[in-house]
Amino acid sequence: MRIGIIGTGVMGAFHAQLLHGEVSGATVTAVADPDPERAGAAAAAVGAIALSDPRELIAHPEVDAVLIASPDFLHAEQTLACIAAGKPTLCEKPLSYSVEEADWVLVAHRAAVGDGIPLVHQGFMRRFDPGYVEQKRVVASGAHGRPVMVHSIGRGVASGPGATDETVIFNSAIHDLDLVPWLLDSPVTEVSWHAPEAPSGTGGGLRDPFLILLRTADGALSTVEVFLNARYGYDMRCEVVCETGAVSITEPHRVAMATGLTSRTGIPEDFRPRFAEAYRLELQEWVTALREGRAPTLASVEDGAAATRVAAAAVASMRAGGAFVAVAGAGSAGASGLAAGSGSAAGAGSGEPR
Repeated sequence: MRIGIIGTGVMGAFHAQLLHGEVSGATVTAVADPDPERAGAAAAAVGAIALSDPRELIAHPEVDAVLIASPDFLHAEQTLACIAAGKPTLCEKPLSYSVEEADWVLVAHRAAVGDGIPLVHQGFMRRFDPGYVEQKRVVASGAHGRPVMVHSIGRGVASGPGATDETVIFNSAIHDLDLVPWLLDSPVTEVSWHAPEAPSGTGGGLRDPFLILLRTADGALSTVEVFLNARYGYDMRCEVVCETGAVSITEPHRVAMATGLTSRTGIPEDFRPRFAEAYRLELQEWVTALREGRAPTLASVEDGAAATRVAAAAVASMRAGGAFVAVAGAGSAGASGLAAGSGSAAGAGSGEPR
């Protein structure tokens, strides 16, 4: 499969290296970025051509499928262009900052593929992380009774440039907003956003950290903590509390060091050490499925639109002082309509944690 990548920042360059060096059956043939120096460096590293216009990449005859890793606010527009060109697409999260835009993508996608193999998939790579996959398997087995709560925690070293309270929800918290309903196999129906009265002084004006409460259709109440400027390291945690037990993720790849009468454990600086395997497995499944002519088992475009609706409801709750806000179209993937939890949040992506 000849893959074209739109966007050659940290995420796009990371995908290019994985596709080039660790995913079988794929080659990166083109990259596109308005920054010629950055595009040239990413292209040279994988033997691809460098372009400045994503539309040229989408239409290029040497590109069979497209991976979108551009700034968040461009995702919906570029996904629509890929659908119009009939090219399979893996779009990094989020699908959009706008419920309306997400619905446009859904309508265009359904018109293009009908009941056939989906063209568009969403980059929620935690669904491929071995720890989260095993956690979901154990919870689904019913061995510990019904799940009643999920505690999902995401902490990072520092927020990215241009982050706002709204974009942090759409760019960072959105992983958890997809993860919780995936783990519980139940859609989010209501959202409530909360933050300390005195936010961390390291957030550059962000209300950081913050907490989101999620009610799912199965009756569970879950928590999502996001703390982009925790400083101490990149730290992801998740616990599913069931009726007779709790199922927790244990952090992999940490090395304990003992010296000088002290003991310490290293913590990664960003997402790459923690989730490299999840990204590799996600990309391999995408490429293998495309080559075999079947539907990849990645998150669907409907999943991406559902996460956008939950994020929009969280933003609405934030603006309403933490009131519970109903999620637009909850329980019916792709439902249209701009309810209280919809709308848009303009701005650049917030960076980490992924």
